[in-house]
Amino acid sequence: MSAPLILVVDDEPDLELLVTQRFRKQIRNGELRFLFARDGEEALEILAAEPDVELVLSDINMPRMDGLTLLARLEEADDDRRAVIISAYGDMPNIRAAMNCGAFDFLTKPIAFEDLDAIIAKTLRHVQRYRQMRQGKLEAERARTALARYFSPNLADQLASNPRFMELGGERRVGTFLFTDLANFTPLVEASDPTHVVQLVNSYLDGVTQVIFAEEGTVVKIIGDAVYAMFGAPTEQADHARRAVDCALAIDAFARRFEAEQHAAGVKLGMTRIGVNTGQAIIGNFGGDLFFDYTAHGDAINIASRLESVNKQLGTRLCVSATTVAEVAGFCGRPVGELVLKGREQPLMAWEPLTAAEFDEPRTAAYQAAFDKLAGGDALGARQAFAGLVGLYGDDPLALYHLQRLLAGETGLRIDLPDK
Repeated sequence: MSAPLILVVDDEPDLELLVTQRFRKQIRNGELRFLFARDGEEALEILAAEPDVELVLSDINMPRMDGLTLLARLEEADDDRRAVIISAYGDMPNIRAAMNCGAFDFLTKPIAFEDLDAIIAKTLRHVQRYRQMRQGKLEAERARTALARYFSPNLADQLASNPRFMELGGERRVGTFLFTDLANFTPLVEASDPTHVVQLVNSYLDGVTQVIFAEEGTVVKIIGDAVYAMFGAPTEQADHARRAVDCALAIDAFARRFEAEQHAAGVKLGMTRIGVNTGQAIIGNFGGDLFFDYTAHGDAINIASRLESVNKQLGTRLCVSATTVAEVAGFCGRPVGELVLKGREQPLMAWEPLTAAEFDEPRTAAYQAAFDKLAGGDALGARQAFAGLVGLYGDDPLALYHLQRLLAGETGLRIDLPDK
């Protein structure tokens, strides 16, 4: 690190010699460096060529450009260097004028070099503290910019102000994990103009992430059109499961509107499928020193991803696990069944979340009655009940799925779903 650089601005020909003699030891030891100018104009030329100048020591009365004008020009530059006025005119009006123009301190002539030593040391300490503070602010802004890619704005502000968050490492904790995927998007990409695809994806992802941020969720990854988010980290959220379910319903509402708008414009956009699961995972920054990757690892994440995938077989748009449902007071939804996902032996009870309005519809009660027959071992009664549901509500894919199972000879709640 180079020694502090000081610019002395004075038209007295002997001052340069006095300063270099006084500070010869510090100059020789590389502790201080000095430059000299005869007036304000020459000083500005030097400052333009030497941005490392930290301190300007300037007289007031000089030819071409005086010290007060130089101070005003330094103020306009709005940088971190500081100026000290050294003048034979130490009356209060001159001191006040200098301070009003931005002088950090004022020293009268003839120069008492002990006082000059103290002023230089004090001013350079101030400059260093100011630079450190500014650097800290810049780093916080850079951190906030990076975090804003993942977190809601208010959460990004909190995290940017906490340096510990950026440290490597993770911790085991319970969270709720959400996955989304846009159906039939690859064929659309292959058949569409690249510019249109980029605009479409950007608009879609912006809508999805804004919904996640509204519930203070964390966007962990975006891969193509798919979004992976979590709730309950990095900040504790006692209601992370409820937030995730509310978020899933809100994403579904947005995706339905977006899908309808695209269909009206002649774009055959597919449905958005969503899976949600609550469980324990290791959560933290696993990216390394050069890459920030705040993410989670564990089976709970895999289950959430697979629940998103099984929507395709079930015909549903949303599917959440019983562990999530158990954490949400007053949960509104329909039971799907005991799903056996690929790679797992134990069945997992899953639910289809509904809005409060959908939950209060007669078809929901009718579905629950049919499902209760299925759960009670009354396969014939369940088949008749689901057939009645499909007859009344032809647009109920989940009821149709159970009817087809029953017609194929399957019974009970266990549903084997080979899936990724």
